[in-house]
Amino acid sequence: MKALNLYDKQDIRFEETSMPTLDNANDVIIKVKAVGICGSDISRYNKLGPYVEGTTFGHEFSGEVTKVGSDVKNIKVGDRVAGCPAFYCGKCESCKKGELARCENLHVMGAYHPGAYAEYAKLPAENVIPVPDNVEYDTAAMVEPSAVVAHGFYRTNIHPGSEVAVMGCGNIGLLAIQWAKIFGAKKVYAIDIDDAKLEIARQVGADVTINSMETPAHEEIGKHTNSSGVDLAVESAGSPITSAQVLALPKKGGKVVYMGIPYADVNIERFYFEKIVRNELTVLGSWNAVSAPFPGKEWDASLHYMSTGQINVEPIISHRLSLHEGPETFKKIINREEVFGKVMFYPEIG
Repeated sequence: MKALNLYDKQDIRFEETSMPTLDNANDVIIKVKAVGICGSDISRYNKLGPYVEGTTFGHEFSGEVTKVGSDVKNIKVGDRVAGCPAFYCGKCESCKKGELARCENLHVMGAYHPGAYAEYAKLPAENVIPVPDNVEYDTAAMVEPSAVVAHGFYRTNIHPGSEVAVMGCGNIGLLAIQWAKIFGAKKVYAIDIDDAKLEIARQVGADVTINSMETPAHEEIGKHTNSSGVDLAVESAGSPITSAQVLALPKKGGKVVYMGIPYADVNIERFYFEKIVRNELTVLGSWNAVSAPFPGKEWDASLHYMSTGQINVEPIISHRLSLHEGPETFKKIINREEVFGKVMFYPEIG
């Protein structure tokens, strides 16, 4: 089969790779219908390189079951499914407490297990999730990033009537806007420096959009909240700059949840850091998308709200491409040759 394999930083190759086989009784082999580029894939391609040289990359996908192991009872050939790509050890202290996202050895497919930038992928049965008939494959391929966002919101105490600010309108931020509404937010503020992203934010439900290059975000939010601030601020840009600025958005006693990963040192000016202390903020980190019982309520909830239309990924997907366009596409993304939202590959095409 054909696949995208990562050999080194900025070295991803479209090439022939061995087909997955049923090595264990609980294995499930899936024909990949759609697979998306995750922001973490860009960082690993551009800056970090592979965990294992030549491993098939990618982990956000959906597809159709083609083979199942002898012990698999709840999944059958022909089922439409999404893949939870996370692997947990089940042995560390966090796993024993049911805190699977904190597993000492947590990783995703595409790291030590072959990934989903391929014609076929393999996962244990517990990682395979049936997809409702009215959810398209490209929507189902975004269950993992949706579950990442849901995991962060479940860590907060947001309730109906809350006001939420989302800083960064990339793929995660655009999903966070929609999850804020699902959790009951009466008003969602979307913040970015790109007007095109802010327009998409409006399409997916943002009530107020703020270009923070024009006006500092905390000043603009102050105008809308009688100088109070929001109940919850979500950092989804993964920028060292916004990782500091987000601290000025919540009201006294408010909360910040970090979903973005800066991949750089974060230097926080006194003005922003003092907000934590003087406003008695609760600052939360959120990691991955799984909880107990595995894979967690984040996944069922994501598929439910995708089936109702309350999570709409259509405006988020900017490119629909064949898998052989992968190497060129990764280069274009890091060189900023085009404006990219979510890139979706379809291994059956071309």
